Amino acid sequence: VFCLITAKTALLRGCFNEDETKSFVNELEKIPQAVDDILQRKDEIHHLSQSLLTAEHTFMIGRGLDYPALLEASLKLKEISYIHSEAFASGELKHGTIALITKKTPVIALLTQEKLMSKQISNIREVESRGATVISFVKDGLQTKDIKPDFVLPNLNDDFMAIPAVVAMQLLAYYVSADKGLDVDKPRNLAKVVTVE
Repeated sequence: VFCLITAKTALLRGCFNEDETKSFVNELEKIPQAVDDILQRKDEIHHLSQSLLTAEHTFMIGRGLDYPALLEASLKLKEISYIHSEAFASGELKHGTIALITKKTPVIALLTQEKLMSKQISNIREVESRGATVISFVKDGLQTKDIKPDFVLPNLNDDFMAIPAVVAMQLLAYYVSADKGLDVDKPRNLAKVVTVE
């Protein structure tokens, strides 16, 4: 709904012309198919989740619009799998947070923003050089010859990639929790919070 309001406002203010508005809305209409594509490949995500089952700490790194998507992903992983998880804006890694990366620390890297790709790849290399195990979620079509994606996300406009990315990350959290034998629908300490004021 907010995207549609944005498109209409951009048209009325002259920021978009008719063709740009149609293109924006057409891209928005691709989101359900992108989500369905991820759901059809949920077994790939289930396979990736196995590397997180014994983790005590997990970090997530992303730039631009990937960062808020990872904040949601990190929260979900904490809520239902009880693994300490933090999302970091990749550009802030050198300002202290990289000190938390130790050998075999699982780091989930999200790479969907084309203009920020080279910088994100550089950040991935930095955590790998410190022994981190990186699980990468990469938008299809990005030229990432330096990175072999662990999971390829559907190709949408960068502005809309947060939605399929969050779906993939929530599936990852779901499978970690379920395979640990936890009740995904009733996280400890949280059930009362969401049912009682």
